Amino acid sequence: MTSVRGRPKGRALLEMARALLPQMVAVRRDLHMNPELGGEERRTAGMVASKLCELGIGVQEGVGGTGVVGLIRGRGAASAGSADPSRDRDPGPEHCVALRADMDALPIDDRKDVDYRSRVPGVMHACGHDGHVAMLLGAAKLLASLAGEFSGCVKLIFQPAEEGPGGAAPMIRDGVLSNPNVSAVVAAHLWPDLPTGVIAVKGGPVMAAADSITITVTGEGGHGAAPHRSCDAIVVAAQAIMALQTVVSRQVNPVDPLVLTIGTICGGYRHNVIADQVTMTGTVRTLSPTLRRTVPDVIRRTLEGIARSAGAEIECAYSPGYPPLVNDERVAALVADSARKMLGKRHVIEDVEPSMGGEDFAYFLEQVPGAMFMLGAGNPEKGACHPAHHPKFDFDEDAMAIGAALMVDVALELLERR
Repeated sequence: MTSVRGRPKGRALLEMARALLPQMVAVRRDLHMNPELGGEERRTAGMVASKLCELGIGVQEGVGGTGVVGLIRGRGAASAGSADPSRDRDPGPEHCVALRADMDALPIDDRKDVDYRSRVPGVMHACGHDGHVAMLLGAAKLLASLAGEFSGCVKLIFQPAEEGPGGAAPMIRDGVLSNPNVSAVVAAHLWPDLPTGVIAVKGGPVMAAADSITITVTGEGGHGAAPHRSCDAIVVAAQAIMALQTVVSRQVNPVDPLVLTIGTICGGYRHNVIADQVTMTGTVRTLSPTLRRTVPDVIRRTLEGIARSAGAEIECAYSPGYPPLVNDERVAALVADSARKMLGKRHVIEDVEPSMGGEDFAYFLEQVPGAMFMLGAGNPEKGACHPAHHPKFDFDEDAMAIGAALMVDVALELLERR
């Protein structure tokens, strides 16, 4: 049975994290100025590994590509001084929980007018992953200072490629959840839609499955002045787009959330030529596993009807993406309880509507119980008022102290409540 002595909790832990905030801000701004796309996070991974080593934390690099894993072992843990957690002997019943941060940026041009604006044209941290890394490094420093106050261990997972093609599944294949075996995993997501100082968390589905479709419409080209002698692929594509909206509004149960968005359309040669082919791509978001299984057939049936009526051919390639993110009820309740003690009851929201955004943290939650909580980071006075993936996205850096403290508190509570 693990136990915790008189370690700091709640507001005391938050004050410790706030003392580290300048360091977290410095890391976050460095990463913001030097963003890297998914699978290319070599500089970021190097910084993370270096800072973990400075804290005396065992480090494993190259996990799932560019992922980094740190392991902090509490008092009396096996192989406590090892420099490489992959070589530690499995401590058997030793209890281990994990904290996760994603590291990658997005292919978006940074349009903010700030000193720490991205220096890489066309690449920026527009979803807060720079802050996630900085928070987890702050949490690492707190945990390292408290290692004598807890038993068991905390695994720090710095994950690449959340925005695509996905880094969680490769890290799991590389054994990130084993040696020692992880029994619970927690992550924070900076959320400017909520004000700084507010936490949102709930059990059950909180983010959607994110699948993709590629639709190819093939007609028959011709002269723009003689449409009756052709089959206009652009007109058929337009009909297909409108018909697909009925999948959401008329062909599925309205209480089952579904988003079907066509994001790109490409076709045609010039103004007086009837196009013979159009290619479209889109995203399909669902929360229900049952609906996720059935919606591809509904889409294909709808497109086949349009193709027959127009005398065209339509092919639809359906590609499954990230699964729904489903928080464990017990872990989510523990996060909410810790947040109430740290921030006060009125700063914790548990009646949370699921987001139709996707997150590959879902793969971790398919393997072990855990939860992702939304960390309020909105502050219009600081320019933190734009949604994720916006070219002027920013967040209130004060939120990072809250995120780091709460992750530490939850991790140690999980160890204590084994």
